[in-house]
Amino acid sequence: MSAAGLIGFVGLVVPHILRRLAGQSYRLLLPLSLFGGAAFLVLADLVSRTLFYPAEIPIGVVTAFVGAPFFAFLLLVGSRS
Repeated sequence: MSAAGLIGFVGLVVPHILRRLAGQSYRLLLPLSLFGGAAFLVLADLVSRTLFYPAEIPIGVVTAFVGAPFFAFLLLVGSRS
């Protein structure tokens, strides 16, 4: 993960979110994860470039604002069961 940087966990977050929305079928989940991850990174890049224009913030900061609360949610939900 250190070679991928902070955006490497997108491959963990996006499929978990899409599985909650689309169900357990891998036939549907695999293409949705592919396009969902790409769309998420494009949106995060757009936000990172335009939020504090003309300065740019790292894309990892933007993805961390989504990933950290989501992993905290997974920890809370998993500990209740």
